[in-house]
Amino acid sequence: MDSVSLSLKVFINLSKILTENSRRFNGGLDGLGFNEFVVLFHLNEVSNKKIRRIDLAEKMGLTASGVTRILIPMEKIGLIKKETTAKDARVSYVAITSSGQRNLTETLNNTKLFFEEIFPSKKLKKIPGLSNLLIELGGTIK
Repeated sequence: MDSVSLSLKVFINLSKILTENSRRFNGGLDGLGFNEFVVLFHLNEVSNKKIRRIDLAEKMGLTASGVTRILIPMEKIGLIKKETTAKDARVSYVAITSSGQRNLTETLNNTKLFFEEIFPSKKLKKIPGLSNLLIELGGTIK
């Protein structure tokens, strides 16, 4: 097993950490899963609180159909809404609703302890380096 590259080991470790913490994150929220949280987070980060579906899919590392599967139930419960533009009816936008904004704010407040467990204070000084590396590898959150 010594012949396995360090890059592969890092990738497998990242996958395990993401899987475990996504499951913990999902279990600690009132019906809002990690993917739904990420959608609301991205919508909140753009200046006009709306984004083209294809751009959202790219930010999340998903296909257009993958992001649509996440958005359909979110729209049904009023966290997001579809919008079109007069310029091109083929282009579909997704916007955060006031309910989605409230839900995101509550989730951010409720997850502080969760993230303090993942990143205890003694490890905080390593986060900027890790964050920069993840951006270099294709991450989208700066």
